[in-house]
Amino acid sequence: MKFLSTILVALGLIFSTAWAVTTHDLPDIGDSAGSVVSPEYELRLGQAVMRQVRQYANMIQDPEVESYILSIGYQLAANSDNNQIPFIFFIMNDPVINAFAAPGGVVGVNSGVILNSETESELAGVMAHEIAHVTQRHMARTFEKASQFSLPMMAAMIGAIALGIANPEAGQAALAITMGASAQYQINFTRANEEEADRVGMQLLARSGFDPRGMPAFFEHLQQITRYSGGNAPEFLRSHPLTESRIADSMARANQYPPGKYQSSISFKLIRAKLLVMAQDRPNEAVKLFEQQLSSDDYPDKTSARYGYVLALTAAENFLKAREQLHILLNDEPENIAYLLAAARLESAQRNFPAAAGIYREAHRLYPDYRPLVLGYARALLDARESLVARDLLRRYGQDHDPDLAYYDLLSQAEAETGSPAESGIAKAEYYYLSGDTKLAIDRLKFAQLQTELNYYQQERISARLAQLEYELELEKELQL
Repeated sequence: MKFLSTILVALGLIFSTAWAVTTHDLPDIGDSAGSVVSPEYELRLGQAVMRQVRQYANMIQDPEVESYILSIGYQLAANSDNNQIPFIFFIMNDPVINAFAAPGGVVGVNSGVILNSETESELAGVMAHEIAHVTQRHMARTFEKASQFSLPMMAAMIGAIALGIANPEAGQAALAITMGASAQYQINFTRANEEEADRVGMQLLARSGFDPRGMPAFFEHLQQITRYSGGNAPEFLRSHPLTESRIADSMARANQYPPGKYQSSISFKLIRAKLLVMAQDRPNEAVKLFEQQLSSDDYPDKTSARYGYVLALTAAENFLKAREQLHILLNDEPENIAYLLAAARLESAQRNFPAAAGIYREAHRLYPDYRPLVLGYARALLDARESLVARDLLRRYGQDHDPDLAYYDLLSQAEAETGSPAESGIAKAEYYYLSGDTKLAIDRLKFAQLQTELNYYQQERISARLAQLEYELELEKELQL
C-alpha cells in the first residue's frame, strides 16, 4: 500500500503536475496531440490505471459517498467545453490531502480533501482543476512535446504499478527507470498547463454554481495547515507546489466574478461527517468526537454532528442511543434520505433484516432512482431471504440506469439464489469486465454458455457479448495495456 501511494503521487506529478505560477504563455488548445495519443488510447490508459486502483487501492465503496462525489464531478464536467469525456470519479480512503487526474477522464480524490475542505466550493475547486487537465488534454500534449514520454513508456509505468504490488522494491526501481530521464522536462513543460487548469477550473466553478473563490480559499487553507504543522506540508502541496503569488493570482481571477451567496449543501456536511467516522481508528473515538461537537456551544453545525454521532454509535454497537439520536433527526426531517438510510442500516446492524427492508421499501417510494437506496434495499432483501424481490428490484433499476460494480455483484447473487445460474454468470462477467479483468469476464461468459437451461435469447446475448469482449481483449493486447 505504501508503494501504491507512491505510485498515485507519481501519477499526480505526471498528470496533475506542479501547481506553480509561471509567466509562460498559455498553450494553444488544439487537437494536434491526437496525432500522437488518440482519445481512445487515453481512455484505455485510464482504464489500465483504474484496473490497478480497483484491485489494490483502498477505495471508498460506500454508495452514498460515491454518489456524492459523482454528483459534484458530473456537475462540473457537464459545464466543461468537452463534456463528452466518460469521466470516472472516485475517493481514496486516505486522510492525506491529495488528488490526481489520469488519462481517459480518471479523477481521484483522497477523503482528506473533503475532510479538510471548509466549504463545498473548496472541494469543487480541487476537482475542477483536475477535470481541466483532462478536458484540455494536457497529458496527450505532454506526450507530443516530450519524446521521452512515449506510449510504451506509459504502458511500462502501468506495469511498474503491478510489479510494485508483489515486489515493492522492484516496483520502485522500475518506476524510477521509467520516469527518471524525462521527469524534469515534464515538470518544466507542464507549468503552463497548470496555469491553464487554474483558469479553466475556475470557469467550471462559476458555470456550475460554485463559488470561484473556493479555489484560492483552499490554497490559503493548505498554507495554514502547513504553518500549524511546523512546515510539514500536506502531500497535495508536494505534488502541487504553491506560492504566495499563486494564491494572489487565483484570488485576483476569482474576484473578477460577481459576488454571490454560496452555501454548502447539506449533503456536503453529512458526507464529511460520515467520512469522519470512517477516518477514526475505533468507533468509540468517533463517538467521543461527535459528543464533544454536540456539547460545544461554539460548534456551528449540530445537525451533521448528530448524524455523525448516529453513525458512530451504530458502528460502536450502541444501538439504543443511536436510535434515540436518529429519532431526533427524523422528527425534524422525516423524509431526509440520508436519515432513512441510516435508520435502515441501524436495523441491519442488529440483524433485523425484515425491518430494514421495510424502511427501504417506504423510502424507495419516495426516491425510486437513488442508487444508494436501491443497492441498500437489495442487500437487505437478500439478507432477509427475499431473493426474488431483490432480483426484480435490481432488474427494473438496471433497465433505466447505468449498472456498476456493486449492482452486478448484488444481481449475480440474486440470480444465483433464485435458480438462474446462467443469468448469474452473465452478471458476474459484467462485474469482472468493469473491474478491468476482461479475460476473466470472457471465461465467466463461456462458463455460463455451458448451462443446460439456456434459452435462445440467453444464448444470443452471451454470444454477442462474448464477441464484444473478445474484441476488447485483442485491442487491449495491441495497445500493450
